[in-house]
Amino acid sequence: MKVLVIGGGGREHALVWKLAQSKKVGSVFCIPGNGGISELADCIEMNSGDIEGLITFSKQERIDFVVVGPENPLAAGIVDRFKEEGIPIFGPCQKGAQIEASKVFAKELMNKHHIPTAAFKVFQDYNAAVGYVRTIQTPFVIKADGLCAGKGAYVIREQSEGEEILKDLMINLIHGDAGRRTIIEQFLSGVEASYLAFSDGISILPLLPSQDHKALLDGDKGPNTGGMGAYTPIPFMNPVLEDVINESIMKKTITALSSEGVPYKGVLYGGLMISGDNRPYVIEFNARLGDPETQPILFKMESDIAPILLSCIEGNLDHVQGIEWRNGVSICVVLASKGYPDQPEKGKVIRGLQDLANKKDIMVFHAGTKKIGNEFYTSGGRVLGVTAIGNDYHDAVRKVYEAVSCIQFDGMHYRKDIGKKALTEGDDNEKNI
Repeated sequence: MKVLVIGGGGREHALVWKLAQSKKVGSVFCIPGNGGISELADCIEMNSGDIEGLITFSKQERIDFVVVGPENPLAAGIVDRFKEEGIPIFGPCQKGAQIEASKVFAKELMNKHHIPTAAFKVFQDYNAAVGYVRTIQTPFVIKADGLCAGKGAYVIREQSEGEEILKDLMINLIHGDAGRRTIIEQFLSGVEASYLAFSDGISILPLLPSQDHKALLDGDKGPNTGGMGAYTPIPFMNPVLEDVINESIMKKTITALSSEGVPYKGVLYGGLMISGDNRPYVIEFNARLGDPETQPILFKMESDIAPILLSCIEGNLDHVQGIEWRNGVSICVVLASKGYPDQPEKGKVIRGLQDLANKKDIMVFHAGTKKIGNEFYTSGGRVLGVTAIGNDYHDAVRKVYEAVSCIQFDGMHYRKDIGKKALTEGDDNEKNI
């Protein structure tokens, strides 16, 4: 089979890497791809938002099925158009993608169908929003309704800060139209978890729970980013809690969407808060695989991913017996450019990648890279996702940071504490990995 992957980040490199191993896949194309992906797939210079161009290419190359990585094409209705043309494609339809593209849509769906989430109010008028902020206690959370590349949510600890954020979102439009409508919601405390599941619109097949690190700096300081690293599994996640998440959130959401006339096929990503009494609440939903969570999750996956994706498309996911996983802990550390997330530097030569090639327990997934001749150069904010598997949390942390130390480029920045939250709890849970 010929497969086309749409996107050019670390998530897409992980997808291409996994699909290239499939016995069912003969060749892989990627649009637009990146430097690392170009070593595994044919990368085509084309805008991933050019839906009609993507359809033309898919027909010309007789693509058997398409996998959509990022959220923007999904929100733009790429799946609907490909289906109209009879081209199999993995991902939710435009209405389904609203679960990420509109936080108001997601919150109202959860409220209507009793899916656990924080209490909230929606505002389209700036003055009304400011008036409400002046009546509530801190902390609380302000969110832009639309897509903001993971940077549209703000934890507010002072009312004056809340007023400034509302002005930035609703008046100054720092995220464009995404902030014209905002949500002000209850602050939830606890520990965060990323919970992803495949779905064919009826059944779900969960992946490994993981934990993302959104903040730029160690200790969860600094501005939010697209994600500076992730690890799986999570030491505090147990089978009982997973059953609760599957029944009260993941399956319930798929059923809720179906009842609203939206058969959801693809990946449903639940960004969760696990409260002190071990109850899960939805912070947000995403309509696709996470980045960087995909890298450590797929690096641990033993099963062939192609039949799973096809089962979601064809509506027979219940025929898949389950997913087999490698033993141990998988950790991904993101190496970012100087100036990320606001104004990342580009064009810096990357050194040391050859030292990590062909290592069984190490994989470097490329994101913002470009290959010119035999050299790789930085071409974006998040450059590489160095990923390692270890026997336990200590071993995985040691391996991944030893690998990181082999790589250099001017201005390289990374967090030095990815996975270390799990070390204390992990010591007591390693027997369950």
